[in-house]
Order: sequence, then C-alpha cells, then structure tokens
Amino acid sequence: MDPLAGFLEGPRARSAFVMRIVLEPPWSMRIDDEAPLSVVAITHGSQWLLPAPSWGGPQEPLELRAGDVLIIRASEPYVVADQPATEPSIVIDPGGQCRTLDGRSLVQSMELGVRTWGNAATGSDVMLVGTYQSEGEVSRRLLDSLPPLVVLRAADWDSPLVGLLASEIVKEEPGQQVVLDRLLDLLLVSALRAAFAAEKVAVPAWFRADADPTVGRVVRMMHDAPGHPWTVAELAAAVGVSRASLARRFHEVVGEPPMTFLTGWRMALAADLLLADGATVTAVARATGYGSPFTFSTAFKRTFGSSPRAYRDQARAETGAVAVVR
Repeated sequence: MDPLAGFLEGPRARSAFVMRIVLEPPWSMRIDDEAPLSVVAITHGSQWLLPAPSWGGPQEPLELRAGDVLIIRASEPYVVADQPATEPSIVIDPGGQCRTLDGRSLVQSMELGVRTWGNAATGSDVMLVGTYQSEGEVSRRLLDSLPPLVVLRAADWDSPLVGLLASEIVKEEPGQQVVLDRLLDLLLVSALRAAFAAEKVAVPAWFRADADPTVGRVVRMMHDAPGHPWTVAELAAAVGVSRASLARRFHEVVGEPPMTFLTGWRMALAADLLLADGATVTAVARATGYGSPFTFSTAFKRTFGSSPRAYRDQARAETGAVAVVR
C-alpha cells in the first residue's frame, strides 16, 4: 500500500458538504466554517482569494481562473470575492450555514436547486466546493505536511474529475451522497498527486520513500500489515539487506528510525479505527500490533494525551456536533 493509498484507507469523506456555488458580481464571502479540509474547483469566470494572515507567506490577493483547483487545509477565516476591494456581505459558518454580516440567514433565499446556491441562476462565476467535516489521524499524517493553501492551475494537470463532479453534484439519485463522497476523495488525491508532481508543495520525506527500492518496500510492508510484530531484522531480511544498512537507509530517506515510523503509523491508524461503528479497544489493539489493550492504551495515551476511549468519545462528540446543511 503506497502512502496515498494509506491515506484513503483511513478517513474517507462521510456525508461531506458538497455544493455548487453560482454568483454574479459584485459578491464577496468570508469563509469561517472551521473545516479541516476543503477542495475548491473554479469552473467558470474568475475570482480572488484573500488569504488568512495566519497562513503565512505572501498576503497579496490571489487571482483564480476557470480550471484552477484549491486545497485549503486551514480553519482560519479567509475571503473569496469577485474583486479584492469588494467588502464581504456573506459569511459561511460551520456546517455550510450562510448568513449576512448581521446574522440573517441566507440559506433559503439563495437556494438555486439541488446542491446549488448563489445570487443568480446563471451567474458568471461558478465554483464547486467539497468540505470534509472531520479529520482523522491517518489523513493528518499527510495533511500536516501540507501548507494551508495549495493551488493547482489549469495548466498543471489534466483530469476529468472536476467535470464529473460538476455533472453529479446537481443530481438527486439513490445513493447520490456516497457517489459525491467518493468523487471528492478521488479529486483530492488526484490533485495532491498533481501538486507533488508539479512541485507545488514540498513532498514529505515519508511520501518520497515509495520511490526508494528498499525503503519503499519496507514502508509498504508496514502499511499492509500494521498488526504484524515487525522487527528491523525481519524487515531487513525481507528486502535482502543487513539490519544496520536498513536502519541507516531508512533514516536517510524518511528522517526517523523504522520502528519510530511504524509506531506513528500504528497510532494514526488506531485513532481512525476507534471511530468505526462497533470498534473495541481490544480489537483495535490487535489490529495495530499490540498484544494487550493495556499496552496499546499506554502507547496511545503517550501519543495523544488521552486514553483510547476518551479520544473516541471526544471525536464522536465533535463530529456529531456538526450540522450539515443540504
């Protein structure tokens, strides 16, 4: 299993907020939805993004055009507008709730059809927005390595996924939400792959490991069987090198020892498995290579600062508190 596959095997979109937004200038929106991750595809017209100060880097407005795709990994408010000087008149709150600056709801007044929202049925500026409502630990291992904003220009990649999402987003068929969730996942991974290939972001060392013939095989073995009681000696024998050679090479490529990497992967996977329906601490411990729930709980608390049960209860409470508007 390669690193992106490992990412997808964890937190997939679950009833993601997916919307087609159609606007006619002048318009300006302050995005204050606190979402851990959003994917935005510009399909028509042009617009401007005003970054949040906490994002760092250049703070100048960024012009966006049709074909551009954004990956936004930040919960701080930012502004999207037809022009940089247009003052925000719309606020997008958590769960996709929209209102005026003085608190008046705009949900019904700007409804334009199935998953379509805006101020004009045939507005010149159109974007598709997909928002993940919660962030699991497996995804965080990848997402924490990304900057708050990744911008893919139309010339950077060639993918049919935006067009497919645009056609599916306005349908209301049986199982449609599942279709949209999976399309959002595919769009995100495809965009990340293109961003890495185009060197739009610094590729994480552990992601680059897949290209190393020795370390890549070891990482895939760990990903494929996290419950196996791996040792450096066993991993080295499996790839035909000495224990010392593997330890040295792994640290050079990934930036940490093999067993440290394995523990991090197991803990990330455990944090996500705990949120599954019917999951028990004993079952998760076994799936991630721990011989007893006590040993697992000790390692988990060392990593996350809380017991597995407390972590699960808090995560479920936070996820349940999100009200998604359709």
